[in-house]
Amino acid sequence: MIPLVAKIIIGVVALLHIYFLWLEMFAWTTKAKKVFRNFREDLFEPTKTLAANQGLYNGFLAAGLIWSLIIQDSQWQVYVGLFFLSCVVVAGIYGGITASKKIFVVQALPALIAIILLLTHLLL
Repeated sequence: MIPLVAKIIIGVVALLHIYFLWLEMFAWTTKAKKVFRNFREDLFEPTKTLAANQGLYNGFLAAGLIWSLIIQDSQWQVYVGLFFLSCVVVAGIYGGITASKKIFVVQALPALIAIILLLTHLLL
């Protein structure tokens, strides 16, 4: 079974990705302008479809993380959690390198902490 602290962090990472889904799929031309301040305002409308695609992928990450929390088999719960958290870390590292260092802190760092907790749990 995943330790409670790890479950909470996984839940937070999942909620962040649900927020990213909403922002990119449904609020790209409104609320996203306040979040992505370094993105030129005239680019939001033409990139609406691309942002929605990104949002969909964030939704898949959130779904996988939520799934990891409800799996009954404790080994598979950890394995599925590690897989989806690793996907988040890769996306966060890539975003941190290519777009903004803030992406690494907001996205990858919490997932890395959860991975460390899960791996520590596996080793004990």
